[in-house]
Formats: sequence, structure tokens, C-alpha cells
Amino acid sequence: MGRGKIEIKRIENSTNRQVTYSKRRGGIMKKAKEITVLCDAQVSLVIFSSTGKMSEYCSPSTELVKILDRYHKSAGVQKLWDAKHEHLSNELERIKKENDSMQIKLRHLKGEDINSLHPKELIPIEEALENGLACVRSKQMQCLKTLKKNERSLEEDNRRLSYILHQQQLAMDVNVREMDHGYHQREREYHPQMPFAFRVQPIQPNLHQNK
Repeated sequence: MGRGKIEIKRIENSTNRQVTYSKRRGGIMKKAKEITVLCDAQVSLVIFSSTGKMSEYCSPSTELVKILDRYHKSAGVQKLWDAKHEHLSNELERIKKENDSMQIKLRHLKGEDINSLHPKELIPIEEALENGLACVRSKQMQCLKTLKKNERSLEEDNRRLSYILHQQQLAMDVNVREMDHGYHQREREYHPQMPFAFRVQPIQPNLHQNK
């Protein structure tokens, strides 16, 4: 009996679908290599799985870009990257011209390469330099004001700290004087309680009288 025909439709089971994809991909890659060797053909194969993983094969005698270029020429199709490449080239050229112009203006502002300039061309350069100088001076004045403000603030802090230290020193001096005064006061109160003379009493008064 012959093998039954398999209906070609999407495999719903994800595991079976992945297994089938791996087997079929391997078979296609094998066929591409065989036709390259057997028939001296140039083959390029690109496969993307449902998960986005790419698999590719290209005949050793060529490259994928060359295969695509031959395809565009044979099919009469415009290259996919031509429009984008042209846009990027134009943008690059524009940026290069702007950079060259800025470099020339910068040299002129430095006083370089101005001998060939017309007097009218020197006027905007002079105005630009004057404006730049005015901005620099304004910034310097702003920095100077900030420094003076900080200096005054530091001086005020220093005076405030000096006043606090002075008050603390006065308070300490008062405490010391009060402690010293209390010590002498207690000393004066203690001395009157001390006897100034002692009378020696005989140990045996009777014997002393007999004598």
C-alpha cells in the first residue's frame, strides 16, 4: 500500500510544530547544499522561524548581497536600499558642508584667513566678536557678584560665630567667679568652728593634787 497523502495545514500543537520545522528546515538546507555541489548553482536561502530565529545558507562561491543584486537586475526591481542609501548620502553631504562652513567661521573669529574677505564680510565678524565679548564680561560680572555675595555671607557667619563664642566665654568666666566665691565663702564659714587652743588635762588628777 502506498503512503497516504498528508494534508498541508498549520500544525496546532506547538511541540509538534517545532519538531516538524526543525526536520523540514534541515531537509531544505540539505537540498540547497546538494544542488550547489551537483549543479554548480548559486543558492541563497534565508528562513525565519515563528519565534524570529533566522537560519541561512549561501553557496560558498558567492554572497547573499551579490545574489540579491543579481536578483534585482534580473527581475528589474529597484534595490530595496537604494532610496535609503541616497537619503543618507545627501544627509551626510549636507552635514559635511555645514561642518566646513562652521570651521571657516571659527577661523575667521580667531582672526585667521581674513585677508581675502571683503570689508562688508568683516562687519558681521566684528559684531559677533563684540557680542561674544559682551556676554563674557556679563558672565564675569555675574560671577564676581556671586563671589562678593558669598564673601559677605561668610563674614556674617564669622561675626555671628565670634559673638556666640564671646558670650559663651563670658558665661564661663561668670561661672568660674561664682564657683570661686562660693568656695571662699564656705572656707570662711568653716574656720570659726575650729578651736584656737587646747587645755591639757592630767591623766591622774589625784596624783597631781598630792604634789
